[in-house]
Amino acid sequence: MKSSEISVLSGPDAPLLDAYSQTVVSVSHQVSQAVVQIRTSDTKRQTTAKGLGSGFLISSDGYLVTNSHVVAGGSEWTVTLPDGRTEQADLVGHDPATDIAVIRIHSAGLQGLAFADSARLQVGQMAIAVGNPYGFQYSVTAGVVSALGRTLRSGSGRMIDDVIQTDAALNPGNSGGPLLNSSGQVIGVNTAVIQGAQGLCFAVSSNLASWVAGELVLHGKVRRGFLGLAGQQVSLHERMKERLGSRTAVLVQSVERSGPAANGGVAPGDLILTFNGSPISGIEDLHRALDASTIGIPGTLEIFRHQQVIQLPVVPAEWAG
Repeated sequence: MKSSEISVLSGPDAPLLDAYSQTVVSVSHQVSQAVVQIRTSDTKRQTTAKGLGSGFLISSDGYLVTNSHVVAGGSEWTVTLPDGRTEQADLVGHDPATDIAVIRIHSAGLQGLAFADSARLQVGQMAIAVGNPYGFQYSVTAGVVSALGRTLRSGSGRMIDDVIQTDAALNPGNSGGPLLNSSGQVIGVNTAVIQGAQGLCFAVSSNLASWVAGELVLHGKVRRGFLGLAGQQVSLHERMKERLGSRTAVLVQSVERSGPAANGGVAPGDLILTFNGSPISGIEDLHRALDASTIGIPGTLEIFRHQQVIQLPVVPAEWAG
């Protein structure tokens, strides 16, 4: 060992390095029995494996969360558990619009992971990714939450809002695995890597993923209203917080031509404050508000534009993605 290395390891940062390592090791042990490998094949067409990815248990009775693109196009799903057992899974449902899917296995002695509140995430906090990159079973990488409120286009063409950016290394096969905080709770579902770019990895936020997973378990699909806009959560200035009574709002980034939002007069740069009287502090609030009951029903968006609060009429359409 070089003298420079000795000085670093024995210097004032040594306890911090030890604490970091201990946290990663602790979380790795804590979640190890809940992260699985998923192989997707289309046996009806007698083809080879169509997809290979990761997933994680969310309940003791076998419900698993993964990515929609991992299970899409298949007719058979094989789950490999950490102890080496393989189980055939049933597809509960998948939502290409958010790249979230739920499958289920029927096995005993299962351990599920809990979702954290992603609205409380902060840039810079620890992020630990667990999955099966390149088919290697159970791999752990660690980094930080690099950015919040990103927007990512899903395989269906719809923009996934409230996406977490992390520098925890992800590779093919990590898709569908959990992104975890230092307590071992799920803060996101790993979904994408920007090829050729270092440190640009993305995960669907836990609040959005848990809501979609719940809809899939209950109904087999997510039937949702559609406004035709893309936005991201932004923090408000102190004066605006006092005036509007909220710490955050949704900034409209783009509006689809001839969509419900455009027809109602919504424009890029607007801040969405409420929908039908319910506060909209983040994009996940808007997702939840635009449920099946809003489709085709006249509603009201309250926005902030040019120092004024404005009420705009909108009629959500049904998302067909």
